[in-house]
Amino acid sequence: MCRKIIPGIIIFLFAAGLVCAQETAQAIVDKSRNRIKADTVSTRSKMVLTAKNGTVTERVMDQYTKKDSKGNNRAIIVFQDPASVKGTRFLTIENPGKDNDQWIYLPSLGKVRRIAASEGSGSFMGTDFSYDDISSADRKADLDNHKILREEKFRDKDCYVIESIPKDPGYQYSKMIQWIDKSSFVTYKVELYDKKGTQVKLLEILELKEVQGRLANAVTKMTTLSAGTFTSLNVMNLKYDDPIPEGVFTTNYLETGRPQ
Repeated sequence: MCRKIIPGIIIFLFAAGLVCAQETAQAIVDKSRNRIKADTVSTRSKMVLTAKNGTVTERVMDQYTKKDSKGNNRAIIVFQDPASVKGTRFLTIENPGKDNDQWIYLPSLGKVRRIAASEGSGSFMGTDFSYDDISSADRKADLDNHKILREEKFRDKDCYVIESIPKDPGYQYSKMIQWIDKSSFVTYKVELYDKKGTQVKLLEILELKEVQGRLANAVTKMTTLSAGTFTSLNVMNLKYDDPIPEGVFTTNYLETGRPQ
């Protein structure tokens, strides 16, 4: 009798252990993406685009983020410089369980254009970031299946190495592998793989700084491996919990630049 029961118990405990590991991996990713608590975030950043031949192009943009009453993320980006992109505005509104709503206003066209879900992998304003990449920091952990691959040192930090596979087969990446600091939950590096399982991009956090008691990303770099290009996002000014009018997160603001 005991010989029949014990194997069943072992199988049950093994299965329970797997579930526990999966929950732990998801919890780690969730903590990483939600480690900074703030009602609003306001930044001014310099985007530096570096071509394969070393040519550099710079852009200055403002970004404002704020959660709605249900806790869903909303973000708007406004380009300020140079003149060729000044006035371009991009809005993302999170939809739980669905693709994010995204719109862009291009002054040259003089109208707001909705970004289709199928365009998520497209280049954002000619940078190495895609439309989906821009909002990936706020990507809900439950949209992917997570697994702890191992634990190792990265930049002298003890990190979890976690593989995340999107549940939606239509998502632009087949998997993401991220290095998350075990103590601060900062994500220092993310490898991004295409549908064929080939790594196509590398996201790195190169510099952090403390702002209002929070450890914030100061320099972020996205590299497109096959093209040999990269885009750095350098935060010049950052404020937490500054009031942001609700009217900023509307398509009307995209078109007019004025909250109603």
